[in-house]
Amino acid sequence: MLLRDIKNIFQNDLGKIYPKEEIDSFFYGCIEHYLKMERFILAIKPNIVLTKEEEQPLFEALAQLKLQKPLQYVLGTAHFMDLELQVNEHVLIPRPETEELVQWILDDVNDQISDVGGQISEVRDQKSGEEKGENSNLRPSPLTILDIGTGSGCIAIALAKQLPNAKVYALDVSKDALKVAQGNAKNNQVDVEFLHKSILDPGLDLELQFDIIVSNPPYVRNLEKLEIHKNVKDYEPNLALFVPDDDALVFYRAIAQFSKRHLSRKGSLYLEINQYLGEETKRVLKAHNFSEIELRKDIFGNDRMLKAIRV
Repeated sequence: MLLRDIKNIFQNDLGKIYPKEEIDSFFYGCIEHYLKMERFILAIKPNIVLTKEEEQPLFEALAQLKLQKPLQYVLGTAHFMDLELQVNEHVLIPRPETEELVQWILDDVNDQISDVGGQISEVRDQKSGEEKGENSNLRPSPLTILDIGTGSGCIAIALAKQLPNAKVYALDVSKDALKVAQGNAKNNQVDVEFLHKSILDPGLDLELQFDIIVSNPPYVRNLEKLEIHKNVKDYEPNLALFVPDDDALVFYRAIAQFSKRHLSRKGSLYLEINQYLGEETKRVLKAHNFSEIELRKDIFGNDRMLKAIRV
């Protein structure tokens, strides 16, 4: 069958569910994944013919897409920043908003490194004749980072990739999610220490101190389920998505309480949050004596990220 005819079948079969541009994205994602063909292949080879063996995975993928299964779960892979990650029904699909949270951390860390580096250079200029090691107190020590509720490991792995000198830890309550995250760390050649723990365990004590704690915990209230697309609600793990209407900030209170014990003084806490509960989440952090609380919007203009400093 001609490849362009299969593209038309994708459009016809999915046209009542998705817009044309999204269907094109599905089609090109499938041919890239299964056939290793670039998306411009039809522009240069409009009459390319596929064998039955080549057609089969495309039609199998189409059958799953007709059930509104997310493309990332169909293909088993998702992209996050510069990473390729394996995903399945045990982990959330990484999203662009979470990339923004990671980038915020990276920008802050790089700024801090630049500031300290400038201080060291200034001192060395003033005391160029002193022995090495004299100003070691100005050298930044390796960062320790904890990702709470790691899921696919996207946050922890991206940070470990970009900050190779940091010591990165990640915890999750789901053994199945941790298995996915461990595989992703191995595939992306980074060292992350994964922990099977629940942040809701009041006795949780890691006997560690961290410079940075980051989390994208469950935050969607049951009352907001009507806003959630079917492909998310029916396929992504509810454990990682939803919280009770009457206790929507349960994870943020637990993270704040944990961070009071395990975040170093002047350490930074970064959170992805429910866009409707920005001020309420800020109040949780204030109640736990965090300072310099900053609320940021995501690329879609929604209140989505918080940063706070441990006093």
